[in-house]
Amino acid sequence: MKRWPLIVDPAPSAGAWNMAADEFLFSSLSDNPQTTVRFYRWARPTASLGYSQDLDRVADAAYCRANGIDTVRRITGGKLVLHHREVTYAVCSSDTEAFTETLTDSYRLISRGLMQGLARLGILASLAGPPPPEYVRGTLPCFSHPGLDEVEWEGKKIIGSAQKREGRKFLQHGSIPLERDEPLLRAVSLQDRASGGLRMGSLSEAAGRPVDFDSAVKELAAGLGEFFGVELAPRSFSPEEEAVIRRIELGRYADPGWTLRREPGPAVAFCFFG
Repeated sequence: MKRWPLIVDPAPSAGAWNMAADEFLFSSLSDNPQTTVRFYRWARPTASLGYSQDLDRVADAAYCRANGIDTVRRITGGKLVLHHREVTYAVCSSDTEAFTETLTDSYRLISRGLMQGLARLGILASLAGPPPPEYVRGTLPCFSHPGLDEVEWEGKKIIGSAQKREGRKFLQHGSIPLERDEPLLRAVSLQDRASGGLRMGSLSEAAGRPVDFDSAVKELAAGLGEFFGVELAPRSFSPEEEAVIRRIELGRYADPGWTLRREPGPAVAFCFFG
């Protein structure tokens, strides 16, 4: 049985650190098949932008500044996500035996693995079909509609994900709300000034009881292990790895020039979901 490292961050972290840690795991992948799974939280409500998004078109930056909401730009594609009261997962892999070599297959397989974890929580979820054109082409936030092969429950998106791929190597990470906070999402995302509504679900709503971070991570990790037939072996970042992550954080994600740039460059190696 294969063993995949499982990193569960012990405490919530700033958005810049979280994105730097995911980039570190992605950049650490070798050509030898390897996979790491990570679960983490956010120290403050944080709006994350897809790699090619223009902040001014998708978020109310003034509202965020006035209300202590951080903003950060991901290296993955996709739409605006408000990270708040959630479990965030990341899967980094270069194992084509487990995930195949195609973008769509790896995305679908991870969704199915997460669905197995949801089933352990008593939540019967399903894969979503194609979203409407106005969602694909528009500036609505991630949780306004399920995307193709994303995880939904009773027609509501319950997991929103995005992926970056370079050859056989990929990073996929995503937001799994523990509780819904639609008023805050609407305020951050300019939703009141955009067409369409929100189709957002949460683990607590779907389970019919409060679900906290620790219990959700326990079952999601177990579901991934069962689905892929692997053992998830807990580990943590070493002091040396944390030093590298800190350098990535300061050099990219804590730099307003990265987060606020108005004309992002082409995203040739990036996959856009969510």
